[in-house]
Amino acid sequence: MKYKLDENFGTTIKKLFLEEKLDVETILDEKLSGEDDEVIYKICCKENKCLVTLDLDFSNIIKYSPNKCNGIVIFRSSKNNSLEILKELIRQFLEAIKKENPSKKLWIVEINRIRIHDEINL
Repeated sequence: MKYKLDENFGTTIKKLFLEEKLDVETILDEKLSGEDDEVIYKICCKENKCLVTLDLDFSNIIKYSPNKCNGIVIFRSSKNNSLEILKELIRQFLEAIKKENPSKKLWIVEINRIRIHDEINL
């Protein structure tokens, strides 16, 4: 499975994906920083990549259907998104994908919980 990290993730988070031998690119690497959400979504769909983001706008399944791309994963925390909290959320996600594939699904990853929305047919 291929992943695209939104611009709110830097090289430290990308390294966590690479350590797991995952195919990952970032919006920053591809010089797409500042692009509109719709542009990012369409690129992920075209490239068949799962979008990994902090942007809650992508939870709008009517506008951004996870069925049309290879899934959408949104990381959320009730606290400030410090690097340590983000790393913990990423580790939790990386462990979860060993058991279940986020393809065509919307995952909301929170500390100690992952909400999975699948079979979204719009």
